[in-house]
Amino acid sequence: MKRILFPTDFSETATNAFIHALEFANRIEGELILLHAFDLPVFDSQYFPENYMLIYESVELTQFEFFKDELPKLHAIAQERNLSHIKMSHRLMDGNLLGTIERSIQEDKIDFIVMGTEGEKSWTELFLGTRTTAVISDVDIPVLSIPAEAKFKTIKNIGFTTRFRPKDKPALKNVVEIAKKMNAKVKCLYVKTDASDVSKETIKEWEAEFAHDPVEFNVVFSEEVKESILDFILFKDIDILIMLAYKHNFFKSLFHHSLTKDIAAHWDIPILAIPIQ
Repeated sequence: MKRILFPTDFSETATNAFIHALEFANRIEGELILLHAFDLPVFDSQYFPENYMLIYESVELTQFEFFKDELPKLHAIAQERNLSHIKMSHRLMDGNLLGTIERSIQEDKIDFIVMGTEGEKSWTELFLGTRTTAVISDVDIPVLSIPAEAKFKTIKNIGFTTRFRPKDKPALKNVVEIAKKMNAKVKCLYVKTDASDVSKETIKEWEAEFAHDPVEFNVVFSEEVKESILDFILFKDIDILIMLAYKHNFFKSLFHHSLTKDIAAHWDIPILAIPIQ
C-alpha cells in the first residue's frame, strides 16, 4: 500500500488539498499520514531559568489541542465523500516544514506528498516563491501540489511533459499504471525548440512501445515552452499535469517569467512533480 504524506496547517487551502489527497489515496489504494508541523519559540534559557520548560510545554500543549480539535473536521470530510475507509494516521511534529517532511519521509516510508499551494497567479510564484518549491527541490519522491482554486474533479486526462530522455520512460510507465487505476488517458507533450535534439526515430520508438497503453504523444514546434504547455492544458482538457523535475534550475529556467493575466487566470489544476535522479 502506497503511503501519502499530507502536510496541513488546517487552512482553507490545505482543506481543499485534503480532498485531492483523499481521492488520490482512494484511486491508488493508498493511506494518508497527516502531518502538522510547528516551530517552538527560541528563548535563551539564562533569562528564563525557572519557566524555560513551562513555556515549551505550554506551546506544545496548545499545538496538541489545536491538532486534536481540527482532525475530526478532516475525518468528517472523508465520511461525507464516502472515503472513511481510507486509512489515516497523524503526526504532530515540531520543526520547520521541510525538516519535518524529510523526517517523516524517512520514518514513515512515504511514497508521495500531497500539499496545497496558496493562490498563485503566475508560474514564477507557483514554483519559485512557495514552500512547495522547497519541498519539490529537496525531496526525492513525487510531490502533488494543489492550487487553492483547484476544486477536485474526476481525472480523465493526465498531461505528461517529456523530453524523450531514457530516464523519462520509467516515470511514464508509472504514470500509465496510475492512469489505468483512474480510467484516465495520458497525453504526452514534447515542445520541440530549435535547440531540441530528439530524433523522429526516438519518438516513433516510444509510440510503438506504448501503443497498447492509454497514451497519446503530442509534439509542438515552438520556442515558447511555457505558453505551449498552457495551450496544451487548455486545448487537451488536462485535469492534472505531471512534470519531471531533473533539477531545481530546470524549474528556474522554465518559470522565470510570469505569464499574462489572461492565461494565468486558467491556472487551476494540480501538478505532480516527479524527481528524476
